[in-house]
Amino acid sequence: MKKAIIGIIILLSGISTAVQAGHHENESATSLSANEALAKAWVESGIAGRQASRDMIAANMAEDGVWQGARYVGFGFTWDNQNREQMVIRNVTPESPASAVLQSGDVFVAVEGVPATWDNRDKLAFRGKPGVPIKAKISRDGTEMDIEVARGIIDPKWSKAQVLANVDRAEDENWGPQEQRVAEVMSKDNIVYVLHWTKDSENDTDMPFEEWSVVRFEFNDEGKVSWVGSLSEDRFVLEQLGYDISR
Repeated sequence: MKKAIIGIIILLSGISTAVQAGHHENESATSLSANEALAKAWVESGIAGRQASRDMIAANMAEDGVWQGARYVGFGFTWDNQNREQMVIRNVTPESPASAVLQSGDVFVAVEGVPATWDNRDKLAFRGKPGVPIKAKISRDGTEMDIEVARGIIDPKWSKAQVLANVDRAEDENWGPQEQRVAEVMSKDNIVYVLHWTKDSENDTDMPFEEWSVVRFEFNDEGKVSWVGSLSEDRFVLEQLGYDISR
């Protein structure tokens, strides 16, 4: 999918009693605190474009800040879904199961005996329970090799430098959702929550979907973002795309 952020609207029922102030999108900008205004602008920069997002992160994320990625069960790699000829590994998450056997630039040849072609992409055995290994064949620098890797819990945490590097590797035409709307900004002390709605389409099939997401920011004493992470309707998105959820 074009954008990977996590979120469930039900989170609001858990935090609404704890927040000290809430601001709706249609309130004037002057009613927002500095941290709230920055958090709202950070989320809105996602639809403004890749460069706008990069500029926002570079200027406002603390040098020792952490971007908490979405946790999931899997291997810990992404592949270049714009390449319809080969399944090329784009990124490998540090300290993930994949990091022990895969490198950026590796090419999957087959997964559990199924050729790793574009037409077979939905038949490859990348979904399943933690601890269940798969056998695959990859090509690295022109040399084929067999690998085996088990699924695990992926809990990615990115430094500011890693986040900027990931943004630099992205493509402008595939950046951000088609539509986005900030609905509410709420805060307690140095923590800000931004509730927003997005509408987008899945890269491979162009199937449209929508979701609500809550992004949580922590600010340091200098007004920089020291931690950012989000919750979104992942299961709802998969169901809209036609996936059967069995567990």
